[in-house]
Amino acid sequence: MELNSKDLKNTVYKILEEGNGILKLKPTWVARKNCPSGKRLGLKEEDYDKGERGEITERWIASTTEADNMLGPEDEGLSYLYSGCGYNISLKQAIKIAKDLILGIDYSRNHDDTGVLVKVLDYDDRIYYHYHQTESDAAAVGKHPKEEAYYFPEDTDLGLHPESFYGLHPYIAEQKKYDILLPYLEQWNSDLILKHSKAYTQARDDGFHLPAGIPHSPGTALTVEIQEDSDVYSVLQALYRGTILPKDMLFHNMREEDIKKFGEKMVLKQLDWEKSADPYFYENRHIPPIPLEDSKQIGGNEHWIIYNTSKFSAKKLVVYPGQKYETTEKGIYSVLAWKGNGKIDGHFCEGGNPGFDEFLVVRDRAVKPVVIENTGPGELKLFKFFGPGINLDTPMLVPYYNK
Repeated sequence: MELNSKDLKNTVYKILEEGNGILKLKPTWVARKNCPSGKRLGLKEEDYDKGERGEITERWIASTTEADNMLGPEDEGLSYLYSGCGYNISLKQAIKIAKDLILGIDYSRNHDDTGVLVKVLDYDDRIYYHYHQTESDAAAVGKHPKEEAYYFPEDTDLGLHPESFYGLHPYIAEQKKYDILLPYLEQWNSDLILKHSKAYTQARDDGFHLPAGIPHSPGTALTVEIQEDSDVYSVLQALYRGTILPKDMLFHNMREEDIKKFGEKMVLKQLDWEKSADPYFYENRHIPPIPLEDSKQIGGNEHWIIYNTSKFSAKKLVVYPGQKYETTEKGIYSVLAWKGNGKIDGHFCEGGNPGFDEFLVVRDRAVKPVVIENTGPGELKLFKFFGPGINLDTPMLVPYYNK
């Protein structure tokens, strides 16, 4: 059902008022073609297969970003509110209508939405080797860049290949042998480009931070990913699971005039060689959880799980059985209940139960104490996700280099 603009506005304001500044969100599923699903997202077996669109491999959290898929509905990737009255209202629409109320007056002066995209990745095989465009290259096609970070929860299935390829061997940049990648891109008939990358283990309760412009091939661990609000990418690996991928995936998110002028060499212009071939890549990109100072309460504790950037951040909150935890933040954030059950400011939540596990806490509610209550027999575990510029006190890695 659709509402006229006046009724839509009234409905959004009513939802905000009745939820006391906390929006309950419907689960959002995204299919990817050519990539098999790990089928760990809580759907029925038959619901993962979407025919020509591929399989459901991702769940997007509090999303105002459309998926950049060649097939699929126009609103694929957008999150929707539980309106209580049968109307379909996307979070993107709600923010447009009540921007000051949701983002906060000060924050909304420089931001049109949350500025962040959160996903749960569920792949049965490593994702093909690809990269995301940097700010200037993404802007050339009217998109945002895509810096991202990953957290691998400690109580999840790691899958068949829990290792990710990140970056390139250091000598390639040191000796300026950039053209070493060209034959794989021009011939487009193998997966041997992976010879020039390194694989890193996906360990539980661990993570990595990955700036844009770095080629990577994420492994099969069930992964919580947070990134800039974009879905730009270009694929570098031709052969994937015994099939040659369409070559237009290589030139995805590039301007036609650049493709005609530079061809496959356009990739070499878009990669961030310094970060991709960093000899201390692990030391400079590895982000294990860090306890928040003064976060311990009788009822629980918090850890930073995503940090090392001002573009986004995330925390893990654990509330002990039968206890309560009071949390106050600096701005708007989304919540994914991962494990256990309880209440968020009176709203029932249950980890692993799509439809009862996803929320958005608006700015003016977030800066006041929100009580999280564990009503179950085990730990209640929540993840909180923040957009750009909200947590400027996140830990930053000290750049490691050979002195």
